[in-house]
Amino acid sequence: MEYLQLRKKAYSLPLKPGVYLMKNSAGKIIYVGKAKKLRNRVSSYFINEGGHGPKTETMISHVFDFDVIITSTEWEALVLENTLIKLHKPKYNILLKDDKGYPFIRVDTREKYLVFRVVPRIEEDGARYFGPYSGRKVAFSVLDTIRETFRLPSCSRQFPRDIGKGRPCLDYQLGKCVGVCAGVEYAEYRALADHAIALLSGKYEDVARQIREEMEQAAEALEFERAARLRDRLAALKKIGDRQKVVAAKAPDTDIVAFYAGEVKSAVAVLHYTEGTLFSKDVQILDAADREDAEEVMDAFLRQFYTESAFIPSEIICWPPLEDGALMEKWLSTVAGHTVRLPRPGRERRRYIDMAMLNARDEAERAAQRSARQTKLPQQLQDMLGLSKKPVRIEAYDISNTAGGETVGGMVVFVDGKPKKSEYRKFKIEDLEGQNDYAAMAQVLTRRFRRLLEGDEKFKEMPDLLLIDGGEGHVHASREALNALGIDCEIRGMVKDDRHRTRAVVDENGAEVWIKTNQNVFSFIGTVQEEVHRYAIGYHRKLRAQTGAGSELDKIAGIGPTRRNILLKQFKNMDAIRTASLEELEHFLTKPAAAAVYEYFRKGEIK
Repeated sequence: MEYLQLRKKAYSLPLKPGVYLMKNSAGKIIYVGKAKKLRNRVSSYFINEGGHGPKTETMISHVFDFDVIITSTEWEALVLENTLIKLHKPKYNILLKDDKGYPFIRVDTREKYLVFRVVPRIEEDGARYFGPYSGRKVAFSVLDTIRETFRLPSCSRQFPRDIGKGRPCLDYQLGKCVGVCAGVEYAEYRALADHAIALLSGKYEDVARQIREEMEQAAEALEFERAARLRDRLAALKKIGDRQKVVAAKAPDTDIVAFYAGEVKSAVAVLHYTEGTLFSKDVQILDAADREDAEEVMDAFLRQFYTESAFIPSEIICWPPLEDGALMEKWLSTVAGHTVRLPRPGRERRRYIDMAMLNARDEAERAAQRSARQTKLPQQLQDMLGLSKKPVRIEAYDISNTAGGETVGGMVVFVDGKPKKSEYRKFKIEDLEGQNDYAAMAQVLTRRFRRLLEGDEKFKEMPDLLLIDGGEGHVHASREALNALGIDCEIRGMVKDDRHRTRAVVDENGAEVWIKTNQNVFSFIGTVQEEVHRYAIGYHRKLRAQTGAGSELDKIAGIGPTRRNILLKQFKNMDAIRTASLEELEHFLTKPAAAAVYEYFRKGEIK
């Protein structure tokens, strides 16, 4: 995806919190970031070109595409960012050490007297873990609030060993501790500890309601100091109550699947959780579907998606739920080779569904916007460029060379506003002295349309519009070439500014059309110009590399044009040939020729 396409995609993002994942051309995640507003943050990478720091500029130069996961709060985005950084270890992120990440609160509920501790990570020890929190300071603040709210011990004494030993501490004297060491009844202590666990588990409303009732009772009894303490605890409780649904410790591997029915486009989003941690998202864009058909869509999606999936989790929660979930469970279990459950989403799972639905809706709406732009594009191009008809098929051409050497032409094709890469074509310019872009362009077009006239299947389609990377001179040269063949096709030139960015379109009379007034047309022309330039220069660089490599290989005794071409075809570049083992070379050359190549590079004659 080219720079302008990335910018266009970024502008379509919502103004919502979330995480973005930058990917290179191989699909590998190279950077993970969080955003308060995804559109503003992600688009900032693709504006002000050259205005970032060296590291960021390097990262951006390798970005081919990006994905986003929308969250409900900034807190969720922060936690998810940390999780994904640890999972993918992106090249351009500052990788955090395990003990520098987000901590948890641990409690072993199997013990009689519970101990709440801050720990750096989850262990497989049967205990319960709550979190993660954004730092140790936050985690200890939460723990202090829990202890203060429920008057739990904060000392280092061990119970029941130390019950009745020594004098109670000052916290007990001040009413801040229930006084396990002083012999409080176990049932009273355990009730408070269980309330603390309920609070950490997310049952904020129940706990808050109880504290509020106690506060009101204290006020009615004129116990104003106690009522004030309970008021402060209730306020502190609300700080803990910023629920996050990115981590639910000790949960089974689970997929959350939600279907959104849109008027133009619909979508199904799949959020993948492993051990309670959200680690990736899949989205399938569908044509518009009625909400009444949602269950039918979900049934078909589950069958198709998990038939092709490399892994099926033990639990899949879908919305809307299937009426005949038992049959789907049996089918999925057969495909997976292990038991797969489709539990109906209860109240505690609803927030996970909401998050998946939020992502499905966003993807569907952005797909609808793209579809609307593509639908309007042909008419907008016709009106703005003064064309005689809507340009459904557009071919774009560019010339690439270095001081007249290895001159090539590239042809790219767009149909209905989308690239059709199967019909891209390359041209190596023949019998041309020096650098002459006009003559090179005329040769490319002559060869392309002559093949059309001859009935060549690879060139049989007639374009509605030719876009030439260049100005008035390139357009005139192109028109003369087409006239000589009797071809009638409209031509426009794509003009760049001093910074090699799309500026305007020039018609056959030399008049420039200012396209920046229509963002859709401007973005499309810029995308076409960057794509044809990328394609042509890529072919040019490949030929240059082969020529340079060829000149080196020609120095080796016994390596002629045929064997040189075999080596370049099999090993692709000189570095691979230099480092190839003797056995690898012997796969493609005779033993004497392979030995000559191997020994030549081992002697260091080529630096």
